[in-house]
Amino acid sequence: MPVLPIARMGNPVLRKIAEPIADPTDPAVARLAADMIATMLDAPGVGLAAPQISESRRIIVFRVPADRGEGEEVANTVLVNPVIEPLSDDKVLGWEGCLSIPGLRGLVPRYGRIRYRGYGLDGARIEREASGFHARVVQHEVDHLDGVLYLDRMDDLRLLVCTEEMHHINAALAAATDAPPRT
Repeated sequence: MPVLPIARMGNPVLRKIAEPIADPTDPAVARLAADMIATMLDAPGVGLAAPQISESRRIIVFRVPADRGEGEEVANTVLVNPVIEPLSDDKVLGWEGCLSIPGLRGLVPRYGRIRYRGYGLDGARIEREASGFHARVVQHEVDHLDGVLYLDRMDDLRLLVCTEEMHHINAALAAATDAPPRT
């Protein structure tokens, strides 16, 4: 399970639509998934899509740590040929970063509740509903399979910040919500 180099923004593989995987049970797919998990954990990250390691294939890995999952923890998960279905039109703003865009964070609108489907490495169908951070991670990684970066989803690029400067914008956002209404 080698740790693989992560493709950075500007690499054309990140803008391609990834190819479906014909057989999720192929041992080569299991090796790819193991390498992806090792790379994700080493980064450290909470998700990784195959294009991020220069493999244009429809497979993602992700996890939801207990401290980020609003009480829900999801162990390392492999999802082959994933599909997302929004469960409402409501979108929620949340901060996102990306291993392919180091040093930046952006405020990104995502569906608050989704259903995702795909296949595990044993070929069994996986179907699950997700909300909150879990839903955000899955949407972010599936976007990579379609050549979409989180920057493409942002409504306001003024809310794209260097990670070490996030405290400024968080303070401004907190002040704006605590401020009395203007008349």
